[in-house]
Amino acid sequence: MLKIKKYAAIDIGSNAVRLLISNIIEQKGEPVQFKKNSLVRVPIRLGADVFIKNKISEENTQRIVDTMIAFKLLMKSHKVVKYKACATSAMRESLNGKKVVDLVLKASGISIDVIKGKEEAAIIAATDLHKYIDNNKTYLYVDVGGGSTEFTVIHRGKQVASKSFKIGTVRLLNDMVKNESWIELEEWIGKHAKFYHKIEVIGSGGNINKIFKISGKAIGKPLTYFYLSSYYHTLQSYSYEERITDLGLNQDRADVIIPAMRIYLSSMKWSGAKNIYVPKIGLADGIIKSIYYDTVSSNTQ
Repeated sequence: MLKIKKYAAIDIGSNAVRLLISNIIEQKGEPVQFKKNSLVRVPIRLGADVFIKNKISEENTQRIVDTMIAFKLLMKSHKVVKYKACATSAMRESLNGKKVVDLVLKASGISIDVIKGKEEAAIIAATDLHKYIDNNKTYLYVDVGGGSTEFTVIHRGKQVASKSFKIGTVRLLNDMVKNESWIELEEWIGKHAKFYHKIEVIGSGGNINKIFKISGKAIGKPLTYFYLSSYYHTLQSYSYEERITDLGLNQDRADVIIPAMRIYLSSMKWSGAKNIYVPKIGLADGIIKSIYYDTVSSNTQ
């Protein structure tokens, strides 16, 4: 017997806020399927407030509240049965983050879970990564966000190390990343990479997804370090306005894509990786999985 229900994930990031609605397809004797139904992305860029002024502005507080009310209505229209909302580094570091969370709850009924970097990395790594992983290989999984980047070393299908660094696209755009942070990251990657003969990078996040789409590569095929480096220099040769008009990038993508590429390229260089694989997964996908498996777990107890 076939059962289909809808779950939703709300990812409140430092660059954008996303609502992912997924169909959960269950059939007796078959593994559960998670199929994307709808994705809505609103580029509020909370990090631009928080990383400079340490708080979320009144304008963006209202935008978050309005967005959450809209998301609640969309979930109702889609007949979503369960959802979870998670906020990452911008909300975590904001002096008025709790106040904003309380306002959202009062206005929309949505309770926001402000998660730590380590928890964020764990949720992302618990996505369907196994589909893209060869158990005979070693990978450095890099998820680039606006406020932080999560790194996970995966060896023979198992996570062996994981860390969140406050190096993100919005922080870099606003010159908020100290050189010490880059040194710490290089040392961390070097420390873990030295144990393995060969490492490949798995990248996730909106920017690398966009680059992969532009490349025209077939799904499952990697981008090379040479390609990424070459495209990085190409992008730098265009002004912000030209990236929008000539390259067709959205205005909230045209600026952050360059610091994002810097993070991916640095990760590849320091780990010695020649290739980067780009599965379309991220925090929202991980949230959906966590809702499902938590539900299954509680039903079997």
